[in-house]
Amino acid sequence: MSLVSGPGRGGASGHEIPNELLLHVDKHVEYIRSLDTRKDELEYWLTEHLRLNGVYWGLTALHLLGHPDALPRDETIDFVLSCQNENGGFGAAPGHDAHMLYTVSAVQILATVDAFEQLEERGYGGKAGVGKFIANLQDRTTGSFAGDEWGETDTRFLYGALNALSLLKMTTLVDFSKAVTYVQSCANFDGGYGVRPGAESHAGQIFTCVGALAIAGRLDAVDKDRLGEWLSERQLKDGGFNGRPEKLEDVCYSWWVGSSLAMIDRIHWIDGRKLARFILQCQDAGVGGIADRPGDMVDVFHTFFAIAGLSLLGHPGLEDVDPI
Repeated sequence: MSLVSGPGRGGASGHEIPNELLLHVDKHVEYIRSLDTRKDELEYWLTEHLRLNGVYWGLTALHLLGHPDALPRDETIDFVLSCQNENGGFGAAPGHDAHMLYTVSAVQILATVDAFEQLEERGYGGKAGVGKFIANLQDRTTGSFAGDEWGETDTRFLYGALNALSLLKMTTLVDFSKAVTYVQSCANFDGGYGVRPGAESHAGQIFTCVGALAIAGRLDAVDKDRLGEWLSERQLKDGGFNGRPEKLEDVCYSWWVGSSLAMIDRIHWIDGRKLARFILQCQDAGVGGIADRPGDMVDVFHTFFAIAGLSLLGHPGLEDVDPI
């Protein structure tokens, strides 16, 4: 899956925006399916470090759009398994070092296409090998997780570990209690969470922390009203969300903010109609794809998170998304 941006631009329809915007499902399906045909473009190779993530984004968007078979299943499985390292983890593309983020995408893809059997038969160590790779990245003293052997810690990695292990049904491999304690140490006075203790609250990190607590069954640890207030304040006049105060709106925060609000039962605190309108204005109705904001180039990352955001809002014609 290519992470090449364009060729379309958000809102590039050439016509005045109607009062009731439509989601151009067929165009978005066509756009996602075309991404891996653009191998003659430099940007295709410059984004190789995100290739496996891109497959997850594109595949999940297609499922939400009601076209789960738009990508060839066997080729998808073959590509995912070709990204696995001998240590059980997965890299961004064949030949890349294993990392937590790519391993999580690999597990999510294989779960989506019901291919754990193929992982058992053809992967390095099967599910147990993947689980061991993930578990070995937990610091048993603090409960945090590193992304790879070099030791960088981030709440993204902790959430990803719990997400993947829950899908693999191997949660006993790690210390959930220590992980929850670490997440709690990342909480801030404003109700939000940062990348590590003492770091600034950010909507993306809030999603990872709240998601991890949801998987652990510990949403009782969240100050829901205070966090809900901080998240609700991310909505700007045009309906879009930013990720932290004084920043521009970006369609990807439709998911990071929206899903966090959904997990703490506060999504009704924002104006869903204005948010949906903002998302739909970021589409390219001609060639498909969704941009970060109107006028910018479309890409598969923002296409996926925009569609996921609309699904959270119950947009007609979309499959329901799990906010976790």
